Amino acid sequence: MPYADDTDRLTRDLDWNLLRSFVIMAEARSITDAAQRLNLTQPSVSTALKKLEERIGKRLIDRAPGRYEMTRAGALLYREAVEIHGAVHRLSTLMRDMTDEVTGHVRIAVASHVVCPLFDHVLAEFHARYPRATLSISVLGSSAALASVSARTASFAICLVHRRDPKIEYMRLYREFFGLFCGPPHPLFGRKGLRQTDLAGHAAVSFETDRLHDALRSVTLLRAESELSERIIGTSSHLEEVRRMVIAGMGIGPLPLHVVARDVTDGLLWRLPPYANPPAIDVHLAWNPKAALNRAESALLVALQDAIASVPITSRTYGLDDSYAPDAGAEG
Repeated sequence: MPYADDTDRLTRDLDWNLLRSFVIMAEARSITDAAQRLNLTQPSVSTALKKLEERIGKRLIDRAPGRYEMTRAGALLYREAVEIHGAVHRLSTLMRDMTDEVTGHVRIAVASHVVCPLFDHVLAEFHARYPRATLSISVLGSSAALASVSARTASFAICLVHRRDPKIEYMRLYREFFGLFCGPPHPLFGRKGLRQTDLAGHAAVSFETDRLHDALRSVTLLRAESELSERIIGTSSHLEEVRRMVIAGMGIGPLPLHVVARDVTDGLLWRLPPYANPPAIDVHLAWNPKAALNRAESALLVALQDAIASVPITSRTYGLDDSYAPDAGAEG
């Protein structure tokens, strides 16, 4: 069977270093850029790419003067190579973890400003039980957090989810509610008796995922219903930066009610209408079931899954008690 022979040959002859280099080439803008990232000469990079294409039997990158684009075969190989890189990266950690005591490092990818008492409680219990296990928490945009789970460079993620990847599994960790706010320099700050129509035409700031086809769709609809300016003058994937722009008076922006409740009390933010039925956003725990986790990663992931399963969603819903609305009865 020629096909089986070709597969065996590729498995036997393919050099991992070529795949590792190809990941860098695929992410680069040119052969020159790839050479700089790999700390190699341009001819060396070109030779390595040609050798890999010969081994694969497909052209992987279309390259010509002014042109450097991955082919369909190259895009497919890149996706697989990223997963392989994640698996190889974890081998040394898995080998070091073969002891009686649970040790190991847990890499968590978290969307900006996750405020969840249940998550904090699980972390505290995990550390008390496994004091030699270590953690690193990276704050990323939700799409980047999910990509790191898919590539197996993160143990799991806590983030918003829009389109579900069939390779990843999900559990809803908590629900939060969003409201519209402005900062002290804004002309609507401190004004009571406001109606939703008073927001019409005012500038907006928001999150990069505040789009009809993305995770904050309900927030996008809220902005549209309030007839805020369609032009968003400031965006960020980090909640802290959206909050900064709102407080600075750049525009009206959406923020989670429970996260900014203290800011409202301290006079840094002012809640704007509508006050009733704020849009609900779900934040999920996401993990890759095919990832080879060390014992620390497995222990923390199982602890989170068990906590989610044992605590009703009503106790994992935050924000409605923090939905302070100045003179909310005046809203029409």
